[in-house]
Amino acid sequence: MSRIVIQSPDVRYYDDMIESDYEYSSVKCKRDERTGTIKVYPMKTVVTFRTERKVPKTGVMLVGWGGNNGSTVTGAILANTHAMHWTTKEGTVRANYFGSITQSSTVLLGTDPSGKDVYIPMKDMIPMVNPNDLVVDGWDISGVSIAEAMKRAKVLDYNLQTQLIPLMQDMRPRKAIFDSDFIAANQSQRADNVIESRDKWTQISLIREDIRDFKAKHSLDSVVVLWTANTERFMDVMDGIHDSADSLMNAIKRNEAELAPSLLYAVAAILEKCTYINGSPQNTFVAGLVELAEREGVFIAGDDFKSGQTKFKSVLVDFLVSAGIKPCSIVSYNHLGNNDGYNLSAPKQFRSKEISKSNVVDDMVASNQILYGEGIEKPDHCVVIKYVPYVADSKRAMDEYVSELMLGGRNTIVVHNTCEDSLLASPIILDLVILAELCQRVTFQIHNCVSSSTGFQSFNSVLSLLSYLCKAPLVERGGRVVNALFKQRAAIENVLRALLSLPPVNHMDLEFKCSDRSQWHEELRHPITTEKKLEKTQPIAPISNGITGGH
Repeated sequence: MSRIVIQSPDVRYYDDMIESDYEYSSVKCKRDERTGTIKVYPMKTVVTFRTERKVPKTGVMLVGWGGNNGSTVTGAILANTHAMHWTTKEGTVRANYFGSITQSSTVLLGTDPSGKDVYIPMKDMIPMVNPNDLVVDGWDISGVSIAEAMKRAKVLDYNLQTQLIPLMQDMRPRKAIFDSDFIAANQSQRADNVIESRDKWTQISLIREDIRDFKAKHSLDSVVVLWTANTERFMDVMDGIHDSADSLMNAIKRNEAELAPSLLYAVAAILEKCTYINGSPQNTFVAGLVELAEREGVFIAGDDFKSGQTKFKSVLVDFLVSAGIKPCSIVSYNHLGNNDGYNLSAPKQFRSKEISKSNVVDDMVASNQILYGEGIEKPDHCVVIKYVPYVADSKRAMDEYVSELMLGGRNTIVVHNTCEDSLLASPIILDLVILAELCQRVTFQIHNCVSSSTGFQSFNSVLSLLSYLCKAPLVERGGRVVNALFKQRAAIENVLRALLSLPPVNHMDLEFKCSDRSQWHEELRHPITTEKKLEKTQPIAPISNGITGGH
């Protein structure tokens, strides 16, 4: 592990925090329809970030702990904690966190004196939770031990399971909320560990008690609640029930029927001041729940883990559209045999998944009016999911991309992807928890010489920063939905860099593009702020965001 220390007047290290001054640059545009011109305003805003250095003792409560993902992520943490290794027919395998961007990817810091790139593990940029230190608990409608759940899932190698069983056989999920109206009927046979009460407010109260018990039992500083249970059908969103925080709370107390279990878990987590992450595609985050999270100052994020086919699609379509090639037809076929596939064989649950997988190309299509006009035209996009028990957790995904080339030409790309579903999803679960916890330790002050408010604030309750990990990213009110994978990854990297007052990597390499390199001059930048206050005569970001009448 390499420890980095920023040598800059804009970064200050204290015992309890890292403080950085950061100049955020953006571009605002205003279209003049009368003249057909676009007026462009380069903008800058100065922000001071504070990141708490002490990493709290963190727990994660998984809804669906006894499922494939829950048992796999638990096994992964234990295998890494105990440095396990085991023999397969290919040889010896050692525990790792491959597939996790925080644990197994690197970030470009800059260049060394010889011009060579210097990379560092993402986890070493800023103090983050070590996944080995996470404490895991949760709920499941099936009451078998997590060891039995692991054996039932058939995800982990047998020689690894034999080492994990003694550590997992006493782990049992807490009783879960079960509503057969929201998941497929074929799941009822597993439901032997459910909360008996059918009163929704009572159910929330019991979940809240579980969270408090877990936190106290392990002396935890922070708890993240994450849904990794079966996909629910979409709720029928109605005024007076889902439209505001007050309506939602009153509807729960009236025991209204159209309130999904995932919504009830989210309310319980929010009321307990715990970040809630939705790892399935159902419409848990109705307007009333988002408002409740904002009112309570709690983070929420989702929807649906982005693991295999959708992640690849968000790369390929971005490449095609950016290259000026016009995707006209995208057909995605999947078959899998785990319990997720069994649940998705029901039409209403499949519809939830279909929506989350289908919307992934929308922002990329809208970005190119040369290919698609003013966003009216879209590619034909079809998603199919079939349940094939024999393939178990080894999911097959087949995609056909048909695109239009110059002068009416056609280009067809066909992709076949075989992946182990839970071994892709489990690192995503860890990243979601680790990055969400980090966001809880960050506050920032926006320097604005017009505004009288100078206090520090937290991130918005909706953590769109986690979009890289989600199929259908939830974004802030008025925020942009971004599905292009490289943009999502850049957002995470650049926020981490901002916490250290490092500029975004622009990949210009301008110093190497000089015909006479002897002319190149570099110097350590001057402090962004003067005594942490802006010069009153030089406003950085007008309250109008730089777009003022007539300018």
